[in-house]
Amino acid sequence: MSQKKLLVIGYVWPEPNSSAAGARMMQLLEFFLAEGFSITFATTAAKTEFMADLPSRGIATEKIELNNKSFDDFLKRIDPEIVIFDRFMMEEQFGWRVAEVCPKALRILDTEDLHFLRKARQEAYKQKIDITPNLLYSDTAKREIASIYRCDLSLIISRIEMELLEDTFGVPKEILFYLPFMIQQKEEKKHLTFEERKDFVSIGNFLHAPNKNAVIRLKKEIWPLIKKILPEVKMHIFGAYVPQEVLQMHNEKEGFLVHGRAESAKGEIGKVKVLLAPLSFGAGLKGKFTDSMQAGTPTVTTNVGAEGMPGDLPWNGLIKDVPQEFADAAVELYKNKELWQASVENGFRILEQEFSESGNRLRFRKIIQNLNGDLQQHRHKNFTGLMLQHHSLQSTRFLSKYIEAKNRNRP
Repeated sequence: MSQKKLLVIGYVWPEPNSSAAGARMMQLLEFFLAEGFSITFATTAAKTEFMADLPSRGIATEKIELNNKSFDDFLKRIDPEIVIFDRFMMEEQFGWRVAEVCPKALRILDTEDLHFLRKARQEAYKQKIDITPNLLYSDTAKREIASIYRCDLSLIISRIEMELLEDTFGVPKEILFYLPFMIQQKEEKKHLTFEERKDFVSIGNFLHAPNKNAVIRLKKEIWPLIKKILPEVKMHIFGAYVPQEVLQMHNEKEGFLVHGRAESAKGEIGKVKVLLAPLSFGAGLKGKFTDSMQAGTPTVTTNVGAEGMPGDLPWNGLIKDVPQEFADAAVELYKNKELWQASVENGFRILEQEFSESGNRLRFRKIIQNLNGDLQQHRHKNFTGLMLQHHSLQSTRFLSKYIEAKNRNRP
């Protein structure tokens, strides 16, 4: 029996130490490796210094081009049983070619988070208003949800986003699958105690707008309030791709220290007493919080930061949206040993209940087996998806072939 084949069409090369998206992609790849798949990871993106070494894990890599027939030849050569699109933009570019060349392949969209929701919240934050229908029902929403319909299954990382798609947009639950982070419950080394820790930390990839905004809020609105009560304490800022605007916030006298990329996110988080994340907008799940829970470090964040993570369990820290209340909560968690220890235990319970690798892998394995058992019937039930696939094949195919011919005829 020949080995099953998976093709992942990546938006970027995965950087698991730089972003939650990179860590999420590695979790998916490790799942399919464990299931015995031969994996090819293909992307149009340029290689980066911090990308994962996929070949060392036995994963083949391929550089692909937009609007080029070479991709069709590549598809025919590997003939995958399953194709994963890393975010809806990749499905828009390559989905029609996969449907045409490999019609029997199971097409899965990994949304990472709902881009249209994150953009709507960011715009609402800028305008200082609640989200309006005009912001939510955007062109990005139409594109992203059309992509969800065209795929056989879309992986949704947050229960809140599942509810939004089903209740507000009427997307059939049969084509959605809730799959949060899959975190192995292994014995962690002994964590530092309350007495052995000091200072605060904030961490996040600065290519992600919510993280940059959170650090600006910390510097301008929250840290001065904390510093008044805890004058000897320091605020450590870590993150990949730090912009000049944030580098300039480094101030030894204020105890606001911008370090840049961390060699180990969990290592840095595990040294401090509390992680701070005053996120004003965003979507999906935040990898910094599962890192914090694994490191035995409580957190103070906002409602949008904690969204979709604890299930029905209490948060591993405190949740506050107003700067003064956020600062007060940070000080309280920093000083109160009993509250701190209870918060650490809450984090361990959340990891076990919500993000179990074994439990989520079992659910994912079952849904894939069910779909492969009768993929044609599954597609027939999603007639809207069939219509969108038909029109996408017609319109996108001809536009792409026009660009392809134009590129070929260039001198």
